[in-house]
Amino acid sequence: MSQKLFAKDVTRRQFLNDLGKVGGTVAVFGAMESLGLLASTPAKAAGNKFPDEGDLSAIEKNGKKVIILGAGLAGMSAAYELTKSGYECTILEARERSGGRNWSIRGGTQSSEIDKDRQTSNFDDGLYLNAGPARIPQHHTTTMGYCRELGVKLEPFSNINEAAYLYNEGVGRMSGSRIRRREVRTDIRGYTSELLAKALDQDALDQPLTNEDQERLLSYLQQNGGLDDNLTYKGTSSRGYSTLPGVESGSHNDPFDFSALLESQYAMNFSGEYSINQQPMMFQPVGGMDQIPKAFEEKVGYMITFQAEVQEIRQTEDRCRVVYKKASGKTTEVEGDFCICTIPLPVLKDIPADFSKEMTEAVGAINYASTGKIGLQFKRRFWEEDDHIYGGITDTNQDITQIWYPSSDYLSQKGILVGYYNFGGSAEKFGNYSFKNREKYALEQGSKIHPQYFEDFENSFSVAWHKVKYNLGGWASYSQSDRDTSYQVLKKPDGRIYLAGEHISYYTGWMAGAFESMETVVEAIHNRVIENEPLTSRRSAEKQEALIG
Repeated sequence: MSQKLFAKDVTRRQFLNDLGKVGGTVAVFGAMESLGLLASTPAKAAGNKFPDEGDLSAIEKNGKKVIILGAGLAGMSAAYELTKSGYECTILEARERSGGRNWSIRGGTQSSEIDKDRQTSNFDDGLYLNAGPARIPQHHTTTMGYCRELGVKLEPFSNINEAAYLYNEGVGRMSGSRIRRREVRTDIRGYTSELLAKALDQDALDQPLTNEDQERLLSYLQQNGGLDDNLTYKGTSSRGYSTLPGVESGSHNDPFDFSALLESQYAMNFSGEYSINQQPMMFQPVGGMDQIPKAFEEKVGYMITFQAEVQEIRQTEDRCRVVYKKASGKTTEVEGDFCICTIPLPVLKDIPADFSKEMTEAVGAINYASTGKIGLQFKRRFWEEDDHIYGGITDTNQDITQIWYPSSDYLSQKGILVGYYNFGGSAEKFGNYSFKNREKYALEQGSKIHPQYFEDFENSFSVAWHKVKYNLGGWASYSQSDRDTSYQVLKKPDGRIYLAGEHISYYTGWMAGAFESMETVVEAIHNRVIENEPLTSRRSAEKQEALIG
């Protein structure tokens, strides 16, 4: 490079023009970033800091416009990150609210499903149901990072509570009895420890273990399983007490029969607890999961057009165009350089779009999970007062599948239980019921575990995600074959259109999936602009002058 480029009297324009002759557009954009003339590539959420002024609209635009379809977490976070780098974003949202599946039901909330009339929530002030995502694992660092940056306060979510119940029907001698999780876990651990301890006396283990190893393992098994000197499990206080200790020592019941435990299939309820996404200690936003989309909306809400139902997605070699219908019924359109589409695939497949044949087939190939929830409001927190359960989840093989106890507002008067969180066939069965019948069956099945249901029940609100118009499913459900074929197509841009959302990740069903896919797309668009788009593309000479002059 000539010495002239480093002369004291050289202008920024001269420097960039000469640099462009030598290094091309990539070098020019890199130099502009170094000079502070162009925002840098968006960083990972965990490292970002908001501009002090807090108004993203004040950041200088770079001349590129991105149309974002959907004001869920992927859509709003994409707008937030892109706008920090000078892009102009327009978000089209079919609903009257932001958040997508991140939706907290409160008093006055209204919704309808594709085959049902509108329902209205009668929950008391301060009570809510997280109808979609409801918990955050600690290793979902992007989600946790955004909560930190957005100022969303978190509190513990009790995902696994040994005081909660297990209740199964039709599977052996223990059927029809509610049993504390801690009783089952302690007994299974005890009996399996007994089997291993006694196996140490057999010749089969002589070869792989030294005598010292056998002694250490035996000591561990005795302590872990609560075995007596004869290496026999007879129950311990770990499974709970029939009479709690106080002035007197207390007592505990005899353990369940091992064979009956195996018949009950309760051991299967613990297998999921070893999944990294199902940890005992998890988190939730204080006041409802919708605090996350609300915080994003505070930053990018001015970019959102609500009640804008997408009718067509079109593209040419250098432009995108989206046709949408307003709440008034009037059809209009918006143009941009790129389009980020976060619309769930079962909805997207029925929208006319200029996709390649390969992308069209991939969009239509993916199934979504059927899932539903109901919130049951009770006039007193009997699960705390009577059953001494504070947070956690009860599992059952009934169609309700799970009962969730609130992990907040302990010891208050009223509360909302998740009366069912079900999947697959059970969710489809309940989804076909009327709202009133969903309530009826949730109460009937739940009362087998908590007899207080009918006496203390006040009202309910239910959601079947596979029947919600703009979702048609809870989350993408990929087979390995889907991952090897269709997913490889979906995660790549189709012309100027990029897909984002939980379905473009391996974190399907989690907020982290939306954020991770967003980051990949934002980075891809930004790199594409820097590497392939001419500096003068659709920018007036006056604007260039102002930028580098």
